[in-house]
Amino acid sequence: MDFDYRRPVQVAEAIAWLRENSEAKLLAGGQSLLAAMKLRLSEPSMLIDLQDLPELAGIRSQEGGLWIGAMCTHASVAGSPLVLQLAPMLAQLAHGIGDQQIRQRGTLGGSIANADPAACWPAGVMALNGTVHTDRRQLPADKFFTGLFSTAMEPDEVLLGVQFPCTQQAHYLKFEQSASRFAMTGVAVARLGSQVRVAVTGLGSGIYRWEAAELSLHRRFAPNALKNCFLEDGIAMGDIHASADYRAHLAAVLTRRTVQHILESLAA
Repeated sequence: MDFDYRRPVQVAEAIAWLRENSEAKLLAGGQSLLAAMKLRLSEPSMLIDLQDLPELAGIRSQEGGLWIGAMCTHASVAGSPLVLQLAPMLAQLAHGIGDQQIRQRGTLGGSIANADPAACWPAGVMALNGTVHTDRRQLPADKFFTGLFSTAMEPDEVLLGVQFPCTQQAHYLKFEQSASRFAMTGVAVARLGSQVRVAVTGLGSGIYRWEAAELSLHRRFAPNALKNCFLEDGIAMGDIHASADYRAHLAAVLTRRTVQHILESLAA
């Protein structure tokens, strides 16, 4: 496969190359894109490598919250003392992605821009109501993710990073597909002031915000508040790894366990 390889030193360069070539692709960690290229599922005529862009790097406290740059690797998030201090769920989530090699190369920005329906990061961004910053706008999580491998980003838009609120009352659990370590089903629950957010990944059609569970937990934050809460028919999808009913069952079980974990952490 022949393609042009470029490494911009400014975001404006990357945008210009995207606009001049409709078949160009942005390269972050490459954990999804390079695999797709090997299988000839993606054949870009140009790869624009983002690793030299300082605007996409760094983890810092910002505006009362936590900023994670788009090119931060899963490993850097998992090992960051600042993430552990301000939003420990994100460190825990990042530590459970793939294996050590994937965590050293895969990035936050690459994961959420790809919006794989079984990825972990979309659940964390959605549950914490993260704000996605691009070169031209800011998008709340509810508007950023639009479906299966789909986001609100334009073809020539570059993701800079995500701003998260600080919270100790959040947790992520997943039941892994053993070969890939993607989530067969994964659930992130977060308490943000008086608001409770529940995000479910691995259901087959993209990240899902479980509003019925949120309403029940808003009334009473306890596992048994969810005893009569079940995913609506058609939300979960079946495949060779699990049936739709099994995924829906996992979502309910994992949500109850996640709530229990948060309560136990507060009591510790």
